[in-house]
Amino acid sequence: MQFPKIPPKVSNLLRNYWFMIGTYFLFFFLLGFLNTFLPELDLEKYQQTELFNLMDESPLAFILMAVVIAPILEESMFRTLIKPSFTEIYIFICAVLAFVGLGFIPQEAHSLLKYGLVILSAIIIFLFLQSLKPSRFLRVFRIILYRNYRLIWLITAALFGLVHIWNYVEGWQFDLILFLLIFPRIIAGYFFGKIKVENGNLIWPITMHAMNNGIVVFFLLPKLL
Repeated sequence: MQFPKIPPKVSNLLRNYWFMIGTYFLFFFLLGFLNTFLPELDLEKYQQTELFNLMDESPLAFILMAVVIAPILEESMFRTLIKPSFTEIYIFICAVLAFVGLGFIPQEAHSLLKYGLVILSAIIIFLFLQSLKPSRFLRVFRIILYRNYRLIWLITAALFGLVHIWNYVEGWQFDLILFLLIFPRIIAGYFFGKIKVENGNLIWPITMHAMNNGIVVFFLLPKLL
């Protein structure tokens, strides 16, 4: 009996996913090694309080946020400009507007309602942009992004890590401990960009991001249930 052959892009997704997991293990091994020489390095100084509160208050909202909403919204912001199509540039514009829009919604609003409203608004804007003919500026912009895709890939990986500082602190601050806490996100951002370059479509980094968050949710299931 012959098993069906795994499509090349799926195989590449799985290969990159396991390389990413292996890189995490290497990083945490080196971090533990560093901590033995610098015991004063307090890696528990910052906590993801807001995420933990969401996990306690609404486990379902936490799971949907981690495995569905975050991968779609974050990859739409950070991976769309790597070798983009016009559609992906429109998705980027909508994602940025959605991210800005979140800041205007009251903090006490229910998470699913908040993100649902923002995503619906982004879809409406996207459909409008899709109906327009790409301008000359947009065509030139796309060519520039294509020519500099490696630089965009690395910059967006770094930015992806930096925005996760807000998981730990309000406002802006930066120190060695925060850098070490967000470095796994920079690793993830690198591999999400890599799969976008190699497989050529936004669906692949979204899927890989969902897999990445999904394994965390899996290990948190005893606390969520």
